[in-house]
Amino acid sequence: MRRFLVWLAAGALVGAATPAGLAAQGYGIYEHSACMMARAGTGVASSCGDGSAVFFNPAGILGSGKGVLSAGATVIMPRGGFTSDISGTTTDLKKLNFVIPHLYWTRDLGADYAVGFGVFAPYGLTTEWPTTFEGRFLGYRSKIQSIYLQPTFAARVSPTLTVGAGLDYSLVSVNLRQRADLYSTTLAPGVTGGNLGFQKGTDFADVDLEGDGNGIGFNVGVTWKAHPRVSVGARYLSQQNIYIDQADANITQIQTGLVLAAGNPLGLPAGTPVDAVVAPQFTGTGALVDQKGSTRLTFPDQFTVGATFTATEQLRVLADVQWVHWKKFETLALQFERLPQRIIQESYENSTGVRLGAEYDLGTRYMFRAGVLSHGAAAPDQTVTPNLPEGPRSEFTAGLGAQLTPTVHLDLAYQYIDQADRRGRTTDGGLAQPTAAVNNGLYTFNAHLVGATLTYKF
Repeated sequence: MRRFLVWLAAGALVGAATPAGLAAQGYGIYEHSACMMARAGTGVASSCGDGSAVFFNPAGILGSGKGVLSAGATVIMPRGGFTSDISGTTTDLKKLNFVIPHLYWTRDLGADYAVGFGVFAPYGLTTEWPTTFEGRFLGYRSKIQSIYLQPTFAARVSPTLTVGAGLDYSLVSVNLRQRADLYSTTLAPGVTGGNLGFQKGTDFADVDLEGDGNGIGFNVGVTWKAHPRVSVGARYLSQQNIYIDQADANITQIQTGLVLAAGNPLGLPAGTPVDAVVAPQFTGTGALVDQKGSTRLTFPDQFTVGATFTATEQLRVLADVQWVHWKKFETLALQFERLPQRIIQESYENSTGVRLGAEYDLGTRYMFRAGVLSHGAAAPDQTVTPNLPEGPRSEFTAGLGAQLTPTVHLDLAYQYIDQADRRGRTTDGGLAQPTAAVNNGLYTFNAHLVGATLTYKF
């Protein structure tokens, strides 16, 4: 039984730490402005007028005017599934929709300085499968929520060069739901549920792991007006280490209705209910009582460079290249009140994304935008699981900006994510050193996103 809880807790926190199903490499999110989203996230060299430069490049907040206040959200509609090699059965992700909000305020302080504040969520996810899914023993619900709060300052250091910086304080919460399999659980020394004749995939416990933490980092950027028609920019978002110190692991027994056969290795009478045999483990000093756990999550640093070319009075073309330091997420160390430390191998890989966008001025009131982007996967073949069925993606965007009144502007955007099919696993396969050889099926994924941002200038 002790072996079971080590595995259970390890799998739970791995799932909480490696979320998936959103709109960027790994568990990153880049859709924090409908204007930026419509042009495929390009704009590190030329910000939108909604204050979102607080996130995309702090140097870009300068020039916003006396004041800008904007608020909006992106609705993410992920769809996907897993097809088993053995059974040929396809299980779909639950059809859920998620709202990612953003809020910005900026203000010029004369001609050469500006301040701002932003609220956004650069990392996060929710992935949820039916409780009948064969991967439920790794996790059937994985959720991470992060909110960054960023006060920001920018200054003009020459007629063509502007710099900016912000301090990020993050609030993070994680939750994972997972089932436990009686088949692989040790009920007595040398005796598992499988030894007693029970089938693989027999649910006998449900774990609900939940915890929160916070972190501190920074966001810096620079823009350079290289030519009247050409702007260049760069931006660096620092790594954050998030400490989840007092996660609650609440474990509930699931009734199996099974009984022991005659001559069983436990030496108990035939017909003894299995539920009664394991019940003491859920109370008192049992191994399956509720307990605390802790770990450290890594939000990786990222670096983006870009350029904007003003082709005509109506047309601007933009290009960004984004690098994310996912290599930082190599292992996950787990500590619990009653259990020894466990090291889980993740072996993430650094990823690069290329973004191309354009916007065309349709007149005094409307702006049309479009873009395309592509990036590789952060998760290697051996760690593609129900918690992170992530892969290389191509994405397509379009949107419209409308000046509703002299002081009010509305931006709308649509984005489609087409992810390459990815082989992965639904079993632990040895959590300490997983290999691609344990992959037992195919994950598919796509998503539709819509965004809106309302901006008020005063």
